[in-house]
Amino acid sequence: MRRFLLLVLAICALAGAVYTVRRPLMMSVPACLSGRWHGCYDTENGVVLMTLIGLPLAALAVWALASFRSGWRESLAEVGLVYGTVPLVWLTLMPGPGAGIVTGRVSLVPLRDLATMGPIGIGGNLLILAALGFFAPMRFAALATMPRILALGAGCSILVETAQYVFQLDRVSSIDDVLINTTGAVLAGLASRHWWAQPTQPAPTQPGTAQPGSGRPGIARPGSERPGTAWPGIVQPGSGRPGTGQPGSERPGPERPGPEQAGPVLAPARRP
Repeated sequence: MRRFLLLVLAICALAGAVYTVRRPLMMSVPACLSGRWHGCYDTENGVVLMTLIGLPLAALAVWALASFRSGWRESLAEVGLVYGTVPLVWLTLMPGPGAGIVTGRVSLVPLRDLATMGPIGIGGNLLILAALGFFAPMRFAALATMPRILALGAGCSILVETAQYVFQLDRVSSIDDVLINTTGAVLAGLASRHWWAQPTQPAPTQPGTAQPGSGRPGIARPGSERPGTAWPGIVQPGSGRPGTGQPGSERPGPERPGPEQAGPVLAPARRP
């Protein structure tokens, strides 16, 4: 029931967002439907529109992967990781009007560019790596910790900002973008923590072994003897220890002289 309510809320939020931006999206419909690159994939409205149109195909990909591998969570995480990150990174790397002409600009003073971003810019930067932080720990167990999600978000954001500077895309490579992108990835990881955080369970112990620090000896079971160990008073075959007549337990000692090895017998001397 809880999952169903979350799904309904997500669908309602998506429908509300689409209704809010319906007019800018409709401006790109003619170019996108005609298959033209210019006016569709090189504009923000066109990329967002094509991303929304491709949602049924993404759902079909999740179903196909889950049917092939019988793992819904892994399939959803893989498709969501790619489909939720690539379009937003594409928007970030979209060249400006002076691309290739102006040199790259860098802003390394923290919190200086926040005032110029505005609510839409801050919200967009929070969403760029949100899918990465949400689905990556669900798919890869090695990333299922908050410090690693933080490091992943920061590393990917630094790569994006470096690409903006190197390719001269007429964009500002700002430290504030890195901070906001990383914050979005961490918040998304916290949102999906219920699905990837598993409680640590103690390792199972074998019967007859004592727990460390319990102070109680283990209980011996028939057939639980380890090779090379002996119970007190019992000699193992071939051990060479004196015991209860086990084969091979006789210890070599000094031999007693037999009748054939005894010396001459002297007769008792007679009295005169």
